[in-house]
Amino acid sequence: MVKELRESTGGGIMDCKHALVEAGGDTDKAGAILRKSGLAKAARRSDRATKQGVVDAYIHPGRPLGALIELGCETDFVARTEEFRTLAHEIAMHVAAMGPDRIDADDESDGETLLDQAYVRDPGRTIGELIQETIARTGENVRVTRFSRFEVGT
Repeated sequence: MVKELRESTGGGIMDCKHALVEAGGDTDKAGAILRKSGLAKAARRSDRATKQGVVDAYIHPGRPLGALIELGCETDFVARTEEFRTLAHEIAMHVAAMGPDRIDADDESDGETLLDQAYVRDPGRTIGELIQETIARTGENVRVTRFSRFEVGT
């Protein structure tokens, strides 16, 4: 059960074990406990500097839209992971898919404006929740430092 919970949540072995004990063996409750503890960990890390990271670009294949984002983290070790790079690409895709009505041009480049937006691939989750989950798994502060949405010329 610990292995299954760890694979589904990305939590540590001991964190998963403690969550399962607290939840009385119910994996759904244990997952909720892990998410709650992950949010608390993320809040404690929010003031840490994010001087490392990646820049990702996305060009929409069917429309003349694109986006650039800078996703920051604390160390280059996390910035080089597949999970971190995938998160950067997913957020860039989300920014490219946003219509002009979802973001004010004056707010562009401020990563904080993205946090409350519903994630385009899963409207039940927000971009902030995606980032919080990554913070919980990596143990580092992660933030969208800046972004830009643009139209691609033909």
